[in-house]
Amino acid sequence: MSADPPPNIGAQVLLKDTDDDDYLRAECDHLLQTSGRDSDSEHEQPAESGGLLGEESGEEDEDELLLHSRQTLSEAALKSRMRRAFFVRTLALLCACSLSVGSHYATNILGPLKSRLQREMGTSHTQFGLLLSAFSLNSTWTPLVGGILASRLGTTFTSILATGVILLGQIFLLCGDIWEDIRLMTLGLFIFGLGVSPLAVVQETIIVRFFKSHGLGVSMAFGLIAGKGASFVAARTSYPLTERFGPRAPFYVATSLASLSVIINLLYISLSKWLIDGAGAELEAPDINDEARRRVAINLTEAQALEKVAQKRKVHLRQITKLGDVFWAYMGLNLFCGMIWSPFDHLAANIIEHRYHMKEDDAANSAAYLLAGPIVLYPLCGFLVDYKKHRPIVIQLMLLSSSLTMFAYIWFALSPAWTKTPVPAIFSFAVGHGFSPLLLVVLVPKIVPSKYISTALGAHKSMEQTGSTLFQTLSGLLLDSKKPGEKPNETTFQYLLNTFVTLNVLQFGTILLLVLLQYHRLKRSHSRRSSFGGSEVRTSQIARRSEETPLLTGCHSQYLSSGTLDATIAEFRPDNHKRRSEIRRGVFMAVLCTTLVVSAWISFMLTAWYKLGQKRGEH
Repeated sequence: MSADPPPNIGAQVLLKDTDDDDYLRAECDHLLQTSGRDSDSEHEQPAESGGLLGEESGEEDEDELLLHSRQTLSEAALKSRMRRAFFVRTLALLCACSLSVGSHYATNILGPLKSRLQREMGTSHTQFGLLLSAFSLNSTWTPLVGGILASRLGTTFTSILATGVILLGQIFLLCGDIWEDIRLMTLGLFIFGLGVSPLAVVQETIIVRFFKSHGLGVSMAFGLIAGKGASFVAARTSYPLTERFGPRAPFYVATSLASLSVIINLLYISLSKWLIDGAGAELEAPDINDEARRRVAINLTEAQALEKVAQKRKVHLRQITKLGDVFWAYMGLNLFCGMIWSPFDHLAANIIEHRYHMKEDDAANSAAYLLAGPIVLYPLCGFLVDYKKHRPIVIQLMLLSSSLTMFAYIWFALSPAWTKTPVPAIFSFAVGHGFSPLLLVVLVPKIVPSKYISTALGAHKSMEQTGSTLFQTLSGLLLDSKKPGEKPNETTFQYLLNTFVTLNVLQFGTILLLVLLQYHRLKRSHSRRSSFGGSEVRTSQIARRSEETPLLTGCHSQYLSSGTLDATIAEFRPDNHKRRSEIRRGVFMAVLCTTLVVSAWISFMLTAWYKLGQKRGEH
């Protein structure tokens, strides 16, 4: 970043006449300085220069406030501002952590209550699968929309919209349980799903915004551990709550926590401008537009330039096709993760109960420990990601996670007469799944530029939920299918566990594919730099000639901007055709992902049409 003074005298006067701590105006001045140097190929540069394989970048993280204030403040004042920035970032993290507590608690109370719902409401395996799929169904597309909204409208507006929808869906779910109406409960989870995934995207975007250069791994770990902790508490307490306070107690608690999340969200919105100024957080498009409107009366040219900068930070959906092969391999990884993680969390209690002939409450308590891993492993994983950021630690941990979950599925798939106990599989899955969702999030800044982070987080969540919805719907149908002469649930559970093993193998292979594609991308990048190392020199020489030669400074000078020269040089690069073919593959993958989302909807709607209308005893 440049330390040059602002190019416009009016901006300097404006800053001197106001509070020196006005980070928004100083940052906008900095954006005006650097906006002309933006590269047309920014989609090729990930937000974290270290990259997926952790190669050395030669750059050190530096506090943003220090970066913009070094020339104007004393050392004591800088230290004071850095301490204040740390305090403000901590407050922002606490707010972000609290946003998803209600939604995570509500989504994990149903698994331990499956047997009770079957006994008291007469739900079948398919109906219970549809109940869970109704929650994840809207999450097949809303995360992507939420990511786009966050990049265009800001995280504050998107967050209150998401938490409000979650509270409304939770109220419907509570009413459905009170009236013992499975359809109303399904509708509640359907509405609930409209907000839960966009909220997760917003929460992760807020953390990246405040902590991208300040220990992102540990910060993201604490952001996600709040939700995972709520999930574990829900799985561990939902059945005891029904025993002590009645069958409605878990739903009342979930509704109360959802209301609390809305209240904290309103508090975050009221403090957002103070938090951004105090922490030196990265500005969003709405922040830049607000500053542009303030400058209209003072300097119209600056205001228009800021509006253009804000427009560049907005993401259009069609731009996703340009993010490259590594991004689309990452999307495939999310699809398989969705298939093998969330469905098993919800089905584990029922599987353990029938496979090992355990009591209902014992099976629920055992399955609850599948969600205990993140409480300890998220902070540890976040520390390793930050400490080993110049090594391929994220990929190594992803391979370890996949191996552990694979062992768990193989153990469950083996005959219970051999294995005797589910404890080794529960422990292996709890550890393997205990840190892997964090890795999927911290991968995003390593493979996409800053402006695409919220959109990529939304796409990641969308594909994960698509895989979850497809598999939960199909698994419910599988568990309800029994051939004549078979013992109930015995063979169908075996088929289900065999499928989990197969999908886990595919997930492991996708991680290896991701590494291979990243290696080839780096190889092409190094080759391009070595072949065209002098392009920047040639560009500066041409630009200098344009200033010295009257012929060039006349009617033709408009074609000699740095952006045009870069585009001209890029046109003759030997790997330019590779880039175009990569974009074509991106279009194909976008169509394929859209087809998967549509398939998830069709499978859910058709199954719901035939199954949700069945009465007790018909299944």
